[in-house]
Amino acid sequence: MKTTIGRIDKADFPELHLIDIDLKVDSGAYTSSIHCSNIEEIEVNGKKIIRFTLLDPEHEFYNNKEFSTKNYASKLVKSSNGISEKRFLIETEIVIFNTTMPIHLTLSERKDMKFPILLGRKFLNKRFVIDTSKKDLSFKLKNTHK
Repeated sequence: MKTTIGRIDKADFPELHLIDIDLKVDSGAYTSSIHCSNIEEIEVNGKKIIRFTLLDPEHEFYNNKEFSTKNYASKLVKSSNGISEKRFLIETEIVIFNTTMPIHLTLSERKDMKFPILLGRKFLNKRFVIDTSKKDLSFKLKNTHK
């Protein structure tokens, strides 16, 4: 049975210390993404890692916390304007509809975007049905179970 998700919602990303962060369901995007700034690939003790700061100073949840991980991949992503760019991909956990699930997120500088997180088809597929007339279904469910 698939869960109905609306066009926008809020979710938690515990490993990234983000609670009730706004997200947009984007069936046009294959991969899910998160807005970051200062994304860099660096070498530490001969091992490559990526370092990034979540969100940017204008965002209300911005906490200037720098994350780094050696568990990442890079991927060529074609944006809506048809231009391909290399993006880094991390795996983390999302808590949505009171369920913790693994999710892959590409790191992108989405400063001009209203929503810091996009949920793409790869994550939505086989789990959710999108009802564009609805919003915050997971967030409302979370608040009724407190």
